[in-house]
Amino acid sequence: MPEGHSVHRIALQFRRNFVGQRVAASSPQGRFTAGAKLIDGRRMTDARAVGKQMFLEFENGLWLRVHLGIYGAWDFAGEITVDDTIRSAGGRMGQTNQHGTLLDSRGEDSLASMGAPRRARLRMSESEKEDDSTFVFPTEPVGAVRVRLLTDTAVADLRGPTACEVIDEARAAEIIGGLGPDPLVDDGPEVEDAVARTITSKQTPIGQLLMDQSVVSGIGNVYRAELLYRARLNPHTPGKKVPFDTARALWRDWSHLLDVGVRTGQMMTMDDLTPEQWAQAMAGREDRHWVYKREGLPCRVCGTHIVMEMMASRKLYWCPKCQA
Repeated sequence: MPEGHSVHRIALQFRRNFVGQRVAASSPQGRFTAGAKLIDGRRMTDARAVGKQMFLEFENGLWLRVHLGIYGAWDFAGEITVDDTIRSAGGRMGQTNQHGTLLDSRGEDSLASMGAPRRARLRMSESEKEDDSTFVFPTEPVGAVRVRLLTDTAVADLRGPTACEVIDEARAAEIIGGLGPDPLVDDGPEVEDAVARTITSKQTPIGQLLMDQSVVSGIGNVYRAELLYRARLNPHTPGKKVPFDTARALWRDWSHLLDVGVRTGQMMTMDDLTPEQWAQAMAGREDRHWVYKREGLPCRVCGTHIVMEMMASRKLYWCPKCQA
């Protein structure tokens, strides 16, 4: 499932290539024809991500809300921006510089690897993959395309979302207001304290709280497992028993990992790597994480076998010794 960093990168693609442009909206699949008509021919005025949800605003005051869910993806084609640094195996895109350039408050201008628009095709979901085969613009819709957004120079096709609806500004504000803080939207010590207060006021295990989008936005299965390992927290610890400073540190670490994810396009959760180790991690997920998808393998620190169990119907990965 795409996590917060992916949705922020998709919103960036829209801001760079669609905002300010008049958009032809359609539903090739036919399941969203009525919704598409509401925004067809309107100019896109904003694109923003909050956690795992994205909101595209149009000049008539309506918003297209999209939640990709498990299977959703956006396909872009035309004169679009593509991460041009280093492509790892399988077409995923990342950059070799671990530190990169810091994000601004909207996460826009620091993606130095995103060059000037060029003719390309790009699929964006949990990972990103460029298709460098020849094509005629606009490309023909392929498969079950729920929504097609088309300008004179770019097209975006949405497939398989969990949620796709046109809403008004009041409803958009209501939905966003029900989401927990997102480090690229909400920042400052007061947000850090608010997140810590929420976590430490609940009896729910911390492993579930981090996945609760009303507590913190954008964290999914990968980041949940890695954040808990980095904090050496047992995922079954009730929120009330998590020290306040530890809860505050979780928010700061989430801000850090989200920053890295938006800059690189990868859920990189290991720090202090050599350039060679960094390049290797960019090339394969097995070298990118501490515990995620490593069940049965020895912990990188203590050697204990990593455990996989189900928590609230989702797979949880952790080290029984480091996180005891």
